Amino acid sequence: MKVIVGITGGIAAYKSPLLVRLLRKEGHEVKCVATEHALQFVTPLTLETVSGNKLYADLFASDNDHTTEHISLKDWGDIMVVAPATANIIGKMASGIGDDALSTLLLSFARKPIWLAPAMNTQMWENPTVQRNIDYLRSIGVHIVEPAEGELACGTSGTGRMAEPEEIVERIENGELRIENYPGTANANSPIDKRIEKMIVTGDSPAQFKKVLVTAGPTYERIDAVRFIGNYSSGKMGFALAEALARHGAEVELVTGPTALKTSHPNIHRTDVESAREMYAAATGLFPSCQAAILSAAVADYRPEHTADHKLKKQGEEGMTLTLVQNPDILATLGKMKRDDQRLIGFALETDNELANAQHKLEKKNLDYIVLNSLRDKGAGFGVDTNRVTIIGRDGTTHTTPLLTKVQVAEEIVKHCVGELKIY
Repeated sequence: MKVIVGITGGIAAYKSPLLVRLLRKEGHEVKCVATEHALQFVTPLTLETVSGNKLYADLFASDNDHTTEHISLKDWGDIMVVAPATANIIGKMASGIGDDALSTLLLSFARKPIWLAPAMNTQMWENPTVQRNIDYLRSIGVHIVEPAEGELACGTSGTGRMAEPEEIVERIENGELRIENYPGTANANSPIDKRIEKMIVTGDSPAQFKKVLVTAGPTYERIDAVRFIGNYSSGKMGFALAEALARHGAEVELVTGPTALKTSHPNIHRTDVESAREMYAAATGLFPSCQAAILSAAVADYRPEHTADHKLKKQGEEGMTLTLVQNPDILATLGKMKRDDQRLIGFALETDNELANAQHKLEKKNLDYIVLNSLRDKGAGFGVDTNRVTIIGRDGTTHTTPLLTKVQVAEEIVKHCVGELKIY
C-alpha cells in the first residue's frame, strides 16, 4: 500500500519518523508531507532518510516534481495518515482551507481514506470548537485515532498525547483503512465504485442503495498477552439482524467482536474487531455511508489503563490491582453524527428499572429506537437462541415480542425500526 504521512507542528512530531519506519517495515511505500512548523521539530533529512522518498513541504518549491504536487501525490497515495494532527490542521480540514502543502493535499484527498492522530494540550483538545470540528470530520468519513491520556509537553497530565506509532500501524494492518471501502481509490472494482458508476450512468440517487451498519458480539479488552476483560455475548442477535437485513435486500456492514459465528449471505460485508476502540473506529468510519445502524454489540465500557505484552505473573498474597479507563461511547458518538436522513437503533440490557433506563438512554444518545432486553426474562439474553424484547420508539410507542427465536426477533426489529426505509 502507498501511504502518505502528514506531519504538523506539534512536539509529537518526534514520533513521526518511527511511524514511517514501522510502516515501511510492514511493506508499505511511504512519502512524507510536512508543514513549515513541523520542520521545527523534525528535519527534512530525517524524514527523507526514513521514508526513502523526497519530502513535500513547500507548495510552490521550484524543485517540486510537478507544478501541482498536491494532485500528483493524491493520485499516487492509497491512504493518508496525519500524525500528529494539531488543532490547526483539524480546523483547516473542517473549514475546507488549503493554504500550504499539507492542507491543500488533504483537500484533494477527500475521496480516499484519511486518518488523523490528534496531539495537543488537554485544554485545547476539550475546547468545544475542536470537538465540533472532530465530530464534523467523523461525520464525513475521516477516521480519528483518539489521543491518549498521560504526561504532556507542558508538564501537566491529561488527554492529548498522540497515539503511539505502533497503535496507528496496528490499525492499518488490521484492515481499518481498507481501500476497498472507499470510492475513487485504486480498487476500481470495489462494490462502492460499482454502485457509484451505476448512479452516474442511470441517474439513480444514493438513497436507493440501502446500506445498514450492524454491530454484534462482545469486545475483549486485553490485560496482558493471555488475559482479557470481556462479557458473555455470543453475537447471535447481531448476526440474526445482519442476515434478516440482507435477506430483505439491504447491503449490510457487519462489525463484529470475537465470535465463532459465520455469515453466508453475499450482501453482508464483515469486519472483525477485538476491542471497543477498534469497534469504535470501524463503526464511526462506516456510519456516514449508511442509511441506518443497529448497534447490538455488547461493548465494554472500560478497559485496563495499561496492557502488558507478556503474561503477568502472580503478585503474591496482596493480589493485583487493575486501573480501568473509560472506552469511547460508540452509540453516543453516532448519535451526534446522525443526519436527518439516517436511522439509529440501540440496544439496552437492563436488570432493574428496565423501561425507564432504556427510555433515558434513547433520549441521551439521540436514538430513533431502542431495543430493551431484560435479564429477568427466562430464555432471553446472552448465549441462547431465543429472545424477548421491547422495542421503544422516540415517540414513546412500545412493541413487546413474546419469547421467539432470535431469527424471528430480528425480523420484528427490522420491521418496526427500519421498515419505512423500504429495504424489502
